[in-house]
Amino acid sequence: MEHRIEELVTLKTIAETLNRSNVLMPTLQTVLEKLLELTGLKAGWIFLSGRSGQYECVADAGLPPALEIEDKRHMRCGNCWCLDRFWENRLNSAVNILNCKRLEDAVIHGRGDTMGITHHATVPLMAGEKRLGVLNVAAPGKMHFHQDELALLQSVAFQIGSAVERARLYGEEQRRAELFAKLGEFSRDLGASASEAPIPVCALALIGKYFPWPFAAIFRRSGDGFVCSAVHAGGQTICHATPIELGSIPWLIGCVTEQRRVMAAGEEAVRWQEHPELRGLVPPLTALLAVPLQAAAWPAGVLVIGSDWPGGLGRADGEVLEAIAEHITAASERSQLEEQRRELARLEERNRLARDLHDSVCQMLFSLSMTAKGAEQQLHDGEVNAVLAAVRDMQSLSREALKEMRALIMQLRPAGLEAGLVTALSEYGRKLGLKITSRISGVRELPRQTEETLWRIGQEALNNVYKHAQTDEATVELQLGDKAAILRISDAGVGMRPDFAENNEVSLGLFTMRERALALGGELNVTSAGGKGTVVEATIPLPDGKEGQG
Repeated sequence: MEHRIEELVTLKTIAETLNRSNVLMPTLQTVLEKLLELTGLKAGWIFLSGRSGQYECVADAGLPPALEIEDKRHMRCGNCWCLDRFWENRLNSAVNILNCKRLEDAVIHGRGDTMGITHHATVPLMAGEKRLGVLNVAAPGKMHFHQDELALLQSVAFQIGSAVERARLYGEEQRRAELFAKLGEFSRDLGASASEAPIPVCALALIGKYFPWPFAAIFRRSGDGFVCSAVHAGGQTICHATPIELGSIPWLIGCVTEQRRVMAAGEEAVRWQEHPELRGLVPPLTALLAVPLQAAAWPAGVLVIGSDWPGGLGRADGEVLEAIAEHITAASERSQLEEQRRELARLEERNRLARDLHDSVCQMLFSLSMTAKGAEQQLHDGEVNAVLAAVRDMQSLSREALKEMRALIMQLRPAGLEAGLVTALSEYGRKLGLKITSRISGVRELPRQTEETLWRIGQEALNNVYKHAQTDEATVELQLGDKAAILRISDAGVGMRPDFAENNEVSLGLFTMRERALALGGELNVTSAGGKGTVVEATIPLPDGKEGQG
């Protein structure tokens, strides 16, 4: 009866200890120490193991000096008889191990004092049918464990196994939450930076920034093999562009042909590291995970990540990796659509310029040609005064045509920005014959793309003033702040008609200006009323910076 009470006290104490925390390692250490204290045993250690050949010593207590040396190196490497039995599914209950291979090796190689420990009991750690590892306990001079002792150890092992699985599930859910939280940041930054570099390079750099995987790569199908587009390892992202035969990495075949998630571990992970085309790029890894990658902009491929953690990669990693692949695909398609949109905008702008050439310069040149022909006839008839008048008309028409042509050329290339955006726009307005009042507040350097976009918007706005406002005065204002640059073009002309959107020339110009602003994450606002003028205001966000006053 007394012995039974002692067993119940032991089990109760172990259960209470295991239920205090979901933090696995410290809890297992405490449980092991409690177990040794309650049973009178002197030494113990716990191995957790996934696949065959992989294990981790997660807790130990009372180890003899022979196993403590070299920072317990001999507890982290090499095989032993208890683990061999475990991996071979021959360890299904608590058993006596006749002797300990690690201690036996320590004696053979003279590694130090074994404290008289030669044998230990081994108990499998299980949660249902899932095999998790082994618990070993020993004492100096103890060469045999009674059935009652083994039964108690078996009961403790069941408790430990359940606690390990509970902690694993808790950790997996916590990891899933953390990974999906990072996924939001990844998606945001991928959308913002996709235009700055190729999508694969951007994606891998951001994977390295936000996720705890030491290796990531994107492979594209090419003929009968793959091309390694880019690799992230060692904190760096590089373009690789190396062809790889499909047969040399057979575990990836299913990912492409069957469009499913695949994993590699153990020897496959080692072979990946030693692949001739990847040698030097891949760090030591314990597991690899690949998901299919489909994008309209480039051939089907795979996204691969690697882990150096003993626990490898779990379900949460796979779920997040598939979500990342979807975001990469979406970003690639958005990039392709954006390029198509830009091409359409370019075509529309060319059409507008062609229309402007036809409506202005071509008409003037035609009038010039007809006037010259008339002057020739008048010259034959001896009408000197009429000829002089025609020559003056030709001079006026040629000047107008030249001015129009220069204005159109200015729209084709952003010349003059070296002197500053406001100066360039003011000069452009003056060449159109407008009286320009300019104002600027704040001092900071604009990104090249932002400056060019505001230049194009300002050009179009000044052209509209020149052609439609029925005034020769306009104001150009630029506000440079911490968060955004604001360009404002205003006039006191006739304003826009309520039906201005029906005017193709004006509406296309406004559409182009708005599209330019939206492409940089900005906005365009137009306010106008009949007889009260028009204000065109473009706001473009800027990178973080300090505003200065000028």
